[in-house]
Amino acid sequence: MYAIVEIAGQQFKVQKDQKIFVHRLDEKEGSKVNFDKVLLIEDGGKVTLGAPAIKGAQVSAKVEEHVKGDKVIVFRKKRRKGYRKKNGHRQQFTSLTINDIVASGAKAAKATKEEKPAKAEAPKKEAAPKAEAPKPAAPKKEAAGDDLSKMTVADLKEMAKA
Repeated sequence: MYAIVEIAGQQFKVQKDQKIFVHRLDEKEGSKVNFDKVLLIEDGGKVTLGAPAIKGAQVSAKVEEHVKGDKVIVFRKKRRKGYRKKNGHRQQFTSLTINDIVASGAKAAKATKEEKPAKAEAPKKEAAPKAEAPKPAAPKKEAAGDDLSKMTVADLKEMAKA
C-alpha cells in the first residue's frame, strides 16, 4: 500500500514505515503529524484517485529530527569582467517516519487560514440605471459688450461655440 501525499507544498510517494525528508516543519521532535492532502492511494491493485484530494484519507507520521542538508554552493561568474561571487547555504529538513495510511474515516484536521470556509456574502445590489437629468441651459449672455473678465471659463467656451 502506498499513497501520494502533499507535504509542505511538495508531493511525496510514501509507504508505511518509510523515512522521508521534507522541508522544515514547525513541529517538535517526537510529535505526531497528520496530513490530509492525500492525492492518491493504491491498495493491492485498487487505486483511489482524489479530485484534488481524497476526502477522509489521512497519512500520519512521526517527526524524528530536524537536520540540515548538504552544503549547496552558488557560484556566479561573468567571464572577462572580473565578476565572481561565491555564496552557499544548507537547507533545513525535517525527518519523518510514516506510521499509518488511512484510506477513509479519518477526522479532518483543524482548518488553517487557507482552508477556512468563505464568509457568506450578501448578494450585491445592482445599481439601477440612472435617468439622465436634463442639463440646465446656460444663461444666455448679452452681446459682446458685457465684461468678459467676470465670466467663467465654461461660460467663455459656451460663448465661443455659439
